Amino acid sequence: MRIALGIEYDGSPYSGWQLQVGTDTVQGRVEEALSRVAAAPVRLICAGRTDAGVHAIEQVAHFDTTVQRPMRAWMLGANANLPKTVSVLWAHPVNDRFHARFSAQQRSYRYVIFNRAVRPTFLARRVTWEFRALDIARMQAGACHLIGTHDFSSYRALACQAKSPVRTLHRVSVTRRDELVLLDLEADGFLHHMVRNIAGVLMSIGAGRRPPQWAAEVLELRDRALGGVTAAPDGLYLARIAYPVEYGLPQLSRTSAVW
Repeated sequence: MRIALGIEYDGSPYSGWQLQVGTDTVQGRVEEALSRVAAAPVRLICAGRTDAGVHAIEQVAHFDTTVQRPMRAWMLGANANLPKTVSVLWAHPVNDRFHARFSAQQRSYRYVIFNRAVRPTFLARRVTWEFRALDIARMQAGACHLIGTHDFSSYRALACQAKSPVRTLHRVSVTRRDELVLLDLEADGFLHHMVRNIAGVLMSIGAGRRPPQWAAEVLELRDRALGGVTAAPDGLYLARIAYPVEYGLPQLSRTSAVW
């Protein structure tokens, strides 16, 4: 049997999603919890690995098992064995054609910027602080240059292992809610550090240090060494993974489930 899961987590205490020897990861925690429910080892495959400090509103993963449990038991049993920073939102049976990574049609991220002169306290590690006043109209003007299918070499990490730097960015929106600036991005896929590098460029534009056209100029350079500053991971949330309706996944109806 193959089972898909929706997983929410605060990535602040973890060294990212991916299982690593000798360090605390989200994958390690969820696999350990599920293995207790199954009374057998469980190995997860996720839709997209997140870096250290990055959060998820709804990560999707799947696992195969011969153990028979009600879907509610997988969810509640896992949560009973997980720390408060990680929750399984739902469990759903799928056929063996489903793959958390390769069946995904679209991915969405949200980047949350706390924009005021004084640093945050209770929101620390859950938002990225920017003390400079940000002009969201300038940021949106810069973001518009990135929409479409492009070579995003300038916006990916030097250590990115993706075979191709070409991605299709369907939407980038910049909105303000009082002291919060929300950057929402949807694409067919994202490169390593792509969202954080886009956020760094747009924040420089919003602060008036660069013109909106700079976003396009960085894109055309196709050279990460000549790009902008990589924004911090604290404000980054994997928001949603879209799948064909045939799988019937009980996903969250809104990407704004946080903020």
